[in-house]
Amino acid sequence: MKSGTAIILSGSVMVVLGLILFYSIQSGPDLDSSIRSIKHAGTFIGLMGIGVLMAGILLYLINRNQPAIQESFDADLR
Repeated sequence: MKSGTAIILSGSVMVVLGLILFYSIQSGPDLDSSIRSIKHAGTFIGLMGIGVLMAGILLYLINRNQPAIQESFDADLR
């Protein structure tokens, strides 16, 4: 597996984990501070996952194999 695809996969997992941590905990005024910090950690993990996902996409696009350039100057100019 190339490094770009591995980073894309780990970034996707981080985004999904962040979404699960953020949306599975209901917010309210009587929320315990430790549970609130878990919800904030879900936000942080999700945002970091978006950054890792973008870095993986850029790394994948940079490391693609590009076709060889064929320089053919044998054109008829008559």
